[in-house]
Amino acid sequence: MDEQAMLETSKAERAVWLMKTPQVVAQTWQNNADAGHPVAKVVLSVDPLQTDPSCSVQFDMELTTTDNANKPKSYSLNMFKDFVPMCVFAETSQGRVSVEGKVEHKFDMKPNNENIEEYRRLCRERTNKSKIKVRQVQVIDNDRGVHMRPMPGMVGLLGSNSKDKKKTAPVKGQDMKRTRRDRGELEDIMFKLFERQPNWTLKQLVQETDQPAQFLKEILNELCVYNKRGTNQGTYELKPEYKKSAEEVDAD
Repeated sequence: MDEQAMLETSKAERAVWLMKTPQVVAQTWQNNADAGHPVAKVVLSVDPLQTDPSCSVQFDMELTTTDNANKPKSYSLNMFKDFVPMCVFAETSQGRVSVEGKVEHKFDMKPNNENIEEYRRLCRERTNKSKIKVRQVQVIDNDRGVHMRPMPGMVGLLGSNSKDKKKTAPVKGQDMKRTRRDRGELEDIMFKLFERQPNWTLKQLVQETDQPAQFLKEILNELCVYNKRGTNQGTYELKPEYKKSAEEVDAD
């Protein structure tokens, strides 16, 4: 049997953590991957007076470096106890596949309450940058001469000497494909929508954000709870921890 086809399992029983990070954190770590020093530290706090074991332990993470003044440095780690058993795989330098460990804990990162406003300001900054369109003009040579063709994002119409100019058929709304926004930008938009009103249906949010329904559901499953019964049946509302953060920001 080819050695490269064999699975390396010497680290299969090593306990590892699976952590879902905001894009700004992942980008910071990627930019400092070769810095030669730790990019973050985990702080474990234990409350000996807390009777509930699930509430007596608190995980926090502090970034040791950041490339933007608006990027929060302090994050809380929400640990999940119920998740599908998983293993981490990697490719070695020899081209073989190896098991790097077994997922022991799964975490979600979110900025601490005192850093929520910094994170919201960063999301607004990215949203504004995404709205800036680059205008381009491309020159095309053909048998009728040289014409200017407008590129995507360009405003106005350019003339042509061609007599057999064809009209472009309008694109129907249902045929237009929705483009995914940056995840951080979409989260910021969602928070603003839930500040406007506490409950939304999926159809309303698709219309408000102009995002694919499946992608929107992924964000909603992280930020919201779905009401299956009651007066708000069939709608989403923010999870309690995000409601609390929004109320504290408004109070400030």
